[in-house]
Amino acid sequence: MNILVTAGPTREHIDRVRFITNASSGRMGYAVAAAAREAGHEVTLLTGPVALDAPEGVTVQRFTTVAELKHVMDACFSDCDALVMTAAVGDFTVAEKADSKLSRRGGPVQITLVPTEDVLANVAAGKGEGQFIVAFAVEDGPREQIETKARDELARKGGDIVVLNTPAAMDVDASEATILSASETLLPWARREKTDLAAEIIRLIDASTGT
Repeated sequence: MNILVTAGPTREHIDRVRFITNASSGRMGYAVAAAAREAGHEVTLLTGPVALDAPEGVTVQRFTTVAELKHVMDACFSDCDALVMTAAVGDFTVAEKADSKLSRRGGPVQITLVPTEDVLANVAAGKGEGQFIVAFAVEDGPREQIETKARDELARKGGDIVVLNTPAAMDVDASEATILSASETLLPWARREKTDLAAEIIRLIDASTGT
């Protein structure tokens, strides 16, 4: 089976040296890529800017911005049997990037942020028969409330299952997480090493696709 994994953050530049990003370390995506390769699958890892070494035997393509991620996903998605969307895709980009480094001597700077395209929803709209999509969500709040929100997002984006984390999962080796389908809990809430959670994700993909 060909598994496509996205990992890490996106960056949106303010000027030639500054950018907005998020706290994703890429560890979850890299763990999923390693687990998929260990399970005997062909793996393509689309990675944002992270300080990690890619697992052996994995094809790597790199992106920085949301637009670049969209471009590589558009090129790769049709060839995959399963997509695991761990990348922390920025919700906003800068409306007008400065062509040169902004100077603080110029006084206050106003930056306008505009929403980015929903990359997962975009590719899922072209989902083929038999393709399986694992979405990720990071939510904060009471469990029942964030589970409902994650399931709503899952339906809107056209995924099959969703891995739900809290913001405490960012840039750490273990996370409090659950895995949900539209109608049931596939993996209950617990704190797990990301390598263990990755193995559970691949197990569910294999079970769901009959591999």
